[in-house]
Amino acid sequence: MSEPARFLCVLFADVAGSTRLYERLGDAEALHAVERCLNRVDRVVATYKGRVIKTIGDEIMAVFDSAEEGMQAACDMQQRVEDLPPVSGVKLSIRIGYHYGTAIEERNDVFGDTVNLAARMTSLAKGGQIITTGEAIDALPPLLRQSTREIDAIAIKGKAEVVRVCEVLWQEGDDLTMKSASIAPVAPPPLRLKLRHGNKEVTLDAAHPSATLGRDLASDVVIADPRASRSHAHIALRRDKFMLVDQSTNGTYVTFQGEAEFVLKREETFLRGRGRVSFGHAWSADKAEVLEFEILGN
Repeated sequence: MSEPARFLCVLFADVAGSTRLYERLGDAEALHAVERCLNRVDRVVATYKGRVIKTIGDEIMAVFDSAEEGMQAACDMQQRVEDLPPVSGVKLSIRIGYHYGTAIEERNDVFGDTVNLAARMTSLAKGGQIITTGEAIDALPPLLRQSTREIDAIAIKGKAEVVRVCEVLWQEGDDLTMKSASIAPVAPPPLRLKLRHGNKEVTLDAAHPSATLGRDLASDVVIADPRASRSHAHIALRRDKFMLVDQSTNGTYVTFQGEAEFVLKREETFLRGRGRVSFGHAWSADKAEVLEFEILGN
């Protein structure tokens, strides 16, 4: 039986431009830098009596009991990451989006429209920015509202009214927050992913953002291995990264170049650099059928 819906502040924080970070710094150094950011975010969640729901790649999803705790945590996260020294000349930053509304907590996860709105706010944020909704701002004490500003109103599919989009001004006098009233970001360099399976090549990009993988003949990449599921996995472009999502019975095995193989079981990971994927069992065990992948530069 599902738990009743209740008001929660759902927050997403992810490392801005992590795909480019891996390309510039290399896997080991970039992974260490991402982990440092996320460790600081994790500690902030506990400080403000929140709960980390999940960590996916370079992103943390957390919940707080009030909009006030969510806002204060978001500001503290930005400040702690801002205090980190550059890594090989690269300044690290995170982007944060959150929303306060009704949601359902069940089996250590959170569901509902509030989660979707929080994710949408995160997609609008740039590195070093906190974006939230007008509803979340309305739930704040008057004093905290003074550190926010409304910057846009957007239409979202399935909602009758436009959603007010607001920015939390976490740095006094910082030019970072003095942006145009429009939050439309400058388009990032195009991100592409090349998939190679036998003699077939598929390239994913903004125009073709997803591919299905499995034994089903309708799949974009058909896998012959009988240990693969009919709808084994899919790859989708999500904000600025390609996510590999396992939906199989026996798991999806992933190897990034130069690293140890690991398995996804009803989980997901973002793809970086280059590597290979096998279906239903480890490639390293008996040279299974593979899908090779590579993030392409501009």
